Amino acid sequence: MLDDLVLFIDGEAIVIDKPAGLPVDRPRDRSPSIAGRLDELTFGFQRFPTAVHRLDRDTSGCLLLARNPKAHARFQQAFEAGLVQKRYVAVLDGIPAETSGTIDLPLGKVSTIEEGWRMVGDPKGKAARTNWKLLRTDGDRALVAFFPETGRTHQIRVHAAEGLGTPVLGDPVYGNGGHAMLLHAAQLTVPRGNKPPIEATAPLPPSFAAAGFGDS
Repeated sequence: MLDDLVLFIDGEAIVIDKPAGLPVDRPRDRSPSIAGRLDELTFGFQRFPTAVHRLDRDTSGCLLLARNPKAHARFQQAFEAGLVQKRYVAVLDGIPAETSGTIDLPLGKVSTIEEGWRMVGDPKGKAARTNWKLLRTDGDRALVAFFPETGRTHQIRVHAAEGLGTPVLGDPVYGNGGHAMLLHAAQLTVPRGNKPPIEATAPLPPSFAAAGFGDS
């Protein structure tokens, strides 16, 4: 049940620890999704909460939902203004050459009949910046923290693959696949003016421990 995954809740916001493999929006095939199970997150309200942002299907971790339209609008404005602090953790298929830095790589969308769509580094694309820090290594893999300043589609996945030359382990589009994709939205902080901020931390899922990285 989704109500067992709640990390934060008050009168206007809910943060859940989204499981990997569960999409936020309803897929075309009508398979399970967060959007199809919002009745599990009403907690006495008649109105269903709504997702403020998106995580990829195979990305786990902190997902913010608003409990009313006014809160949803305020939270979206905070995201658009770059006021929301996000920390992701990923296992990379390789070890970056440096120990920290900033990836400043604009992103554009390309599409082919054979492979479908994907995001790529494109000087003419939308601005995308991600700060990162190496946490530790194990063999030929690395645990890295990412702090995105922007929120482009597949930003961390492309920045890891193209910006660092070390894709997220298990990434089926920008990496070698063959494994559960190990990208996790570990922390989320949303300012709310005079109110206390929304703060949530999602523990690393068991798939990280199985890859040799049990904590961040």
